[in-house]
Amino acid sequence: MKIRPATADDAESISKLASEFHRYLAALGDPTTFHFNAETYRRDGFGENPAFLSLVAEFEDKVVGYLIFHFGYDTDHSRRLAYVVDLYVDEAYRGRGIGKALMIHVGEAARAHGATGLWWGVYERNESARGFYESLGARYVRGVRFMLIKVEVLSGEST
Repeated sequence: MKIRPATADDAESISKLASEFHRYLAALGDPTTFHFNAETYRRDGFGENPAFLSLVAEFEDKVVGYLIFHFGYDTDHSRRLAYVVDLYVDEAYRGRGIGKALMIHVGEAARAHGATGLWWGVYERNESARGFYESLGARYVRGVRFMLIKVEVLSGEST
């Protein structure tokens, strides 16, 4: 197994894995309509102002897992953080330490950037993911709920 920074050439592999991930979440009841694909991966992950960074896990020269993340800041604790957007490993390759290796590598990237912690959201019904993260030593943040609003609403535009 090899973990490495993803490139634009990994777009099709990551898109395929992301589609599997999205189908899995939908089967758990996630009502989100997913729009991520190879084109959006290339558009948003590369160029002058990439929205995210990504890692891939390769097994025998095949991309079998990916992790997408970006950096942020926490004013409560005056520290840099890295936000894990997606972590997914092909079901056939689970149980081999690939997810853990991806998390270790993102932790190293975060430290190199000056971040002192990782944070992420996990779908409540995704019991296997919750168990995996707990096995790494992650803990839940209590008393905080994620919120979302479309920027068009704030500008007065209707969609």
